[in-house]
Amino acid sequence: MGHPESREMEQSELPPGQRLQRGWPVTHYGPVPKFRPERWEFRVFGATADGDKHCWTHEEFAALPYATVVADLHCVTKFSMLGAEWGGVPTRALVELAPPAEGVTHVMVWAEYGFSSNLRLDDFTSEKAIFATHRDGELLTAEHGFPLRLVVPHLYAWKGPKWVRGIEYMTADRRGFWEERGYHNIGDPWREQRYSYQEEPGDGPEL
Repeated sequence: MGHPESREMEQSELPPGQRLQRGWPVTHYGPVPKFRPERWEFRVFGATADGDKHCWTHEEFAALPYATVVADLHCVTKFSMLGAEWGGVPTRALVELAPPAEGVTHVMVWAEYGFSSNLRLDDFTSEKAIFATHRDGELLTAEHGFPLRLVVPHLYAWKGPKWVRGIEYMTADRRGFWEERGYHNIGDPWREQRYSYQEEPGDGPEL
């Protein structure tokens, strides 16, 4: 048993309705994709500033500047993992390399099998948002999103898909995979924005 004060501190860091998780459960929908490095590419497309699509091979993406952030992971299934170190490419670095056009308000994050998640641009470019390749210094396993998963610590974890393949800049919001299936369009764990029926006017496009 830990010290009572440390347990109290851990509980105070948990959003409402969440419980502290010691391990890292595997949660995903559908099969784990097979990684083929020679076929893998990361794309930035949609309303880019120069009108072009930007692509990186796996080798090129792996050569981008590496950074780490210490951040929590809050799953909508009510577990939270605190204080993990995520390593990879900050979203802000990608946005600098392939900037959006004026008027872009949202991004759609695209992953394997056509899976998608929409984010407000401000959420996507938040300080700790990162395209993670590592956790606690170790390469991600396939089950946890290798070769690339998005981590946006201040939103529920479904907003950061595993097996990411690219982002689409958008000048208007559009719901992603889970957002079309009853999950909240924004997904702020501190406000317990779990489901679409909780949405208020302006939180997202009509279902």
